[in-house]
Amino acid sequence: MAFDSLLEYINAIDSLGELKRVTVEVNSELEVAEIMRRMMYSGKSPAILFENVKGYDIPILGNAFGSLNRLQIALDIKDFSDIGKRIVDLTKLKMPSGVLNKLRMLPKLSEISEYGPKIIDKGPVQEKINTTNPSFDKFPILKSFTKDAGRFITFGMTITKHPETEIRNIGLYRIQILNEKKAIMHWQTHKRGAQHYEIMKDSQKPIEVAVVIGSDPGTIFSSIAPVPEGLDKFLFAGISRKKGIKLVKCSTVDLEVPANAEIVFEGTVDPNNLETEGPFGDHTGYYTPPDLFPTFTLTGIMQKEKPIYLTTVVGKPILEDAFFGKVIERSFLPLVQMFQPEVVDYSMPPAGWFQGLAIFSIRKRYPGQAKKVMMGLWGMGQLSLTKIFVVVDYDINVHNMDEVIWAITTRADPKRDTVIIENTPTDTLDPASPFVNLGSKMGIDATTKWKEEGYQREIQEEVKVDEETKRIVDDKWSVYGFDSTT
Repeated sequence: MAFDSLLEYINAIDSLGELKRVTVEVNSELEVAEIMRRMMYSGKSPAILFENVKGYDIPILGNAFGSLNRLQIALDIKDFSDIGKRIVDLTKLKMPSGVLNKLRMLPKLSEISEYGPKIIDKGPVQEKINTTNPSFDKFPILKSFTKDAGRFITFGMTITKHPETEIRNIGLYRIQILNEKKAIMHWQTHKRGAQHYEIMKDSQKPIEVAVVIGSDPGTIFSSIAPVPEGLDKFLFAGISRKKGIKLVKCSTVDLEVPANAEIVFEGTVDPNNLETEGPFGDHTGYYTPPDLFPTFTLTGIMQKEKPIYLTTVVGKPILEDAFFGKVIERSFLPLVQMFQPEVVDYSMPPAGWFQGLAIFSIRKRYPGQAKKVMMGLWGMGQLSLTKIFVVVDYDINVHNMDEVIWAITTRADPKRDTVIIENTPTDTLDPASPFVNLGSKMGIDATTKWKEEGYQREIQEEVKVDEETKRIVDDKWSVYGFDSTT
């Protein structure tokens, strides 16, 4: 069953032994972040609820989704690819002709209608509303690393509305706090929120923004997922959880937010007022250098009577964001296959911070097909920012780096099978690119080569054990004295 709030999820994981409550006093400056990182690096971190935060009466929840098991609980799903399949099904949905066929479609149409968001008059997030003297200072916003420029909101779901189409977006962008009412919005140029901001920039008008802290897990996942352009993120959240989201109107801006959110910071982003943001210790494992970004002015706060401050920490992989990345990878496989049907599977290793490296396996049918796949994938949404693609044959397990490395070293010739493309978009946070947002890409074709692709030697046969020998050894395995699990 889908959770309708963060508290419902907390209670569920608590009952399953997946939550650790820390009752001793902790400091939101550096100490909490180090506890969270150290637990994640241990490889066995529960979700952590810090109930006694120095100087604040609001508890902090960290590492809430720091395992695939907890994300399965959060999204009430075992196979994450089911989310992508639902999106693919929606794109293929056509109203059939004929009364009988239309009647057969009614259950499917009814199911889809349940995914859509619904605006209600009142919700728990409106239990306390402050529009006269709102302040960031009342909330335990973390400072994570010593050289960070200050306190940063790291798990704030930033809601904007496209100025022309009014399609809503939810993005996850870090926000640096300047003072009690001013902050800096780190809108990377390739992100959808930044696109909305750029459109408003021409009109010289501020863009209205709502920053949501804590909500149901489906909406949280939606804020991170790179959904197809034009798809309302609240609708995607409903698709993810197979149940529509309840929304309420903000108090000072013309936006809707989840009715069960913990905290909502309302305000505007001024396109004409830039401030220096950063440095910030980011998920690449490096400090992002200072740069100019637009300012956010707080106009109001809505919150529950007793809210929980949800946060996350980033740094050198592997931390909590790696698990969200793996869910996104699995969820979007059906969409990748819709546009590149020869793709069998893909992997974006967490150590490559999900934008550095992607490995794809394909069923190869013609010469040059691996390069065709690379070009197509570099034109797809967030994959356009991925720095290195490796393409292997379908018999290689893309999740097993030993197999991938074997394929690269036995099926790829550096000169023939390496593609370098210069002057391409790169992730803003890439510490290796020669310019911010601009660098190069590399593709490695590690598929078996054909003569048409320049392989002039006799194609070597891969060594494989014959079936008869396999059968003999299988039958006698226990006789050898080996354990059956060996």
